[in-house]
Amino acid sequence: MMYRRMPAALRIMPAAVQRQVLHFEACIEDAARAFAASLPPGAAVLDAGAGESQYEPLFAGLRYVAVDLGVGDSQWSYRRLDAVADLSLLPFADGSFAGCVNIVTLEHVREPRAVLSELARVMRSGGRLLLVTPLEWEEHQQPHDYFRYTRYGVMHLLNSAGLEVERLEAAGGFFRLMARRLWNAPQFFPVPLAWLVLLLVAVPALVLPLLDGLDPRRAFTLGHICIARKP
Repeated sequence: MMYRRMPAALRIMPAAVQRQVLHFEACIEDAARAFAASLPPGAAVLDAGAGESQYEPLFAGLRYVAVDLGVGDSQWSYRRLDAVADLSLLPFADGSFAGCVNIVTLEHVREPRAVLSELARVMRSGGRLLLVTPLEWEEHQQPHDYFRYTRYGVMHLLNSAGLEVERLEAAGGFFRLMARRLWNAPQFFPVPLAWLVLLLVAVPALVLPLLDGLDPRRAFTLGHICIARKP
C-alpha cells in the first residue's frame, strides 16, 4: 500500500528489502494496522490529514472518516475525502470518534497545538490518537511545511492538549537515518549517473541498518510514532 509511489528501482526489489529501505513508512503502516485492530468493531475513527486516504484499507470494519485541507500536494487526488476542512476547525461534534490518526501531517499545520486540541475535542473519553511526526526529514509539500518535532516537543504538545502519552517510540536510530540519506543521494544526479550512484550506495545502505542497535538513545531518527489517550 504505502509503496505505490516508490521509485522504479525499488519496485524490482524483494518486499523485505523494500521494507528495509522504507523503514519509517513500514513502521507507520504497522502502527496504523495495530491501531485499527485495537479499536472495537464499527468504531468511528478520524484520519486527520488523510491526503489520498491511503490508510483506509487498514480500517476495514470501522467507520473511517477522512478529512484534509487538500492543499498539500498538487498531484494528489483528494476525491476520497469525507470532508475538506482546516484541522484546527473540524466540522464534528465533541466526542464523535473512538480514535484519531494524524500521520506525518502535524509538520504541515501552522498551529499544531490548536490542531491537537481539536483532535482531543472530537475524541470521546478514553479515545486514543495515533500520532506520527518527522524529525530528520527533508522539506516537502512546500510551502506548507513548517515544523519538525523532537520527542519532548511531541509530549509537550500532547500534554498541552490534555492527552496522555501511552507510548512514544523513535522509528529507528542513527544508522537507519544514514541509510535513508544514502538512498536519497541518486536524486541529485542525471538519470544515467543516478543508476551508478544507486549501485554505489546500495550495499552500505543495506548494511547500515544492521548496526542500528548501537544507537539505543535514538536521538538521531527520521521521526516518532506515538499513541496518546484522552482521559
